[in-house]
Amino acid sequence: MKAVVTKLKTFRNLKPEEAVEHLERLYRKATSALEKALDRYLLERRMPSPEERSAFCYPRLRVLYKDVPQPPPVSRRAFAKLQRAGIYETTITHPGFFRAYLLEQLGPLVDEYGAAIEVTSSSQEIPYTYVFERTDEIAKAGVTAGELARYFPTPNLAAVGDEIADGLIEPKPGRAYPLMLFDAARVDYSLRRLVHYTGSDWRHTQRWVLLTNYHRYIDQFVQLAIGQLLPSGQFQKLIMPGNIEITAGMEQSEAEDRIAASQWHRYQMPAYHLVAEGGEGVSLINIGVGPPNAKNITDHLAVLRPHCWLMVGHCGGLRESQSIGDYVLAHAYLRQDHILDALIPPDIPIPALAEIQVALQDAAAQVTGQYGDALKQRLRTGTVVTNDDRNWELRFAQERRRINLSRAIAVDMESGTIAAQGFRLRVPYGTLLCVSDKPLHGEIKLPGAANAFYETAVAQHLEIGLTAIELLKDRRESLHSRKLRSFDEPPFR
Repeated sequence: MKAVVTKLKTFRNLKPEEAVEHLERLYRKATSALEKALDRYLLERRMPSPEERSAFCYPRLRVLYKDVPQPPPVSRRAFAKLQRAGIYETTITHPGFFRAYLLEQLGPLVDEYGAAIEVTSSSQEIPYTYVFERTDEIAKAGVTAGELARYFPTPNLAAVGDEIADGLIEPKPGRAYPLMLFDAARVDYSLRRLVHYTGSDWRHTQRWVLLTNYHRYIDQFVQLAIGQLLPSGQFQKLIMPGNIEITAGMEQSEAEDRIAASQWHRYQMPAYHLVAEGGEGVSLINIGVGPPNAKNITDHLAVLRPHCWLMVGHCGGLRESQSIGDYVLAHAYLRQDHILDALIPPDIPIPALAEIQVALQDAAAQVTGQYGDALKQRLRTGTVVTNDDRNWELRFAQERRRINLSRAIAVDMESGTIAAQGFRLRVPYGTLLCVSDKPLHGEIKLPGAANAFYETAVAQHLEIGLTAIELLKDRRESLHSRKLRSFDEPPFR
């Protein structure tokens, strides 16, 4: 059900800062009205009137580009670009949290293109489940979810989708173009999913993301992160599942107690956030095993518009010349994950992003202390097979020719999906894997050998990933590659 919005006031010809302020004001007004009405219902069972319900709506951001300058602006930037005259709009949620992102996108549209900005309310209702988090009060009041759904807006999943990102929306004459990939309802849907899967508040997620498929990386990350928590350092705190915090200057015994108290096993994909000001820290998420998990978490991370996500996990080496503990820098992917075939068919190439490839290779050299031919003996670049069948070795007779033709050097279950999702959702991506076994050459994971490998390899591998992110921070101007833009891309990245 959509609310009937009356007497809409539109704020016109706004500067970017003014636009964000109006968005914040309208959002606060809408969410406050919704919470107030819910509190009243729980206390008095008085449902909101149609006029009251019309206030429970997301704010709308609109960009008008009518007077196209001649010649049109030319920019190598991969975002904040207008490709045709018209009206662009979207609904916005949590504008306060996304303030820096919104200003980054709006500034060039005004300064370079002369676009005008408008802000108003929309008719897209805010589901109460995205605002009212005091679920214990609902239970205590003896109110059911079905009862609330009769009087308050609830998520309409039929209206939440990725049609813009997947190029399924064709502009129609007289209709506004999309301003960004995700509208407010899609963003809120994913924010709640992130809390469910990772076990921590979505606001803690940093703009630099590492994804792994082994919990041993988490153990190393926690120890490395604690070492980075210095009173004068760039990192402020470490946040673990359950929103448990470790801060700079904390006694070691207290930190160890908090680590032990973190019940990460309750969550499907536990996340650990090394927090820095402005979200410039690092989040490490153990996504578990398999393409469905890889797609699931990246579907939701994408709405936060991270600077990049990098896969650091284990793989099976496919070449005789490889050794256990060697690294694989993926330059291409043979995608046999199947989960994205309808969205990004396997015949669509997923390009390597030069900025990330160079950063990962430079980081590997810096951490290992090996350069030139010595590094080439340890780190190999090439194609990675991403397979949705963990026991693919049992049908190697059928797989052999395809792997041979692809010149693949490693096999895993997540990297191709993560890269394809980055390509699809316009988030820079990369993969650095560590060879943990060689299934075609008799070197399999035996308990003793595996433990020895884990102890020596995981810490260094993780350090390479973290070092690559530090290098990318200094190269962010070119990170958001134009390779990820379609020819009819929304202005916002």
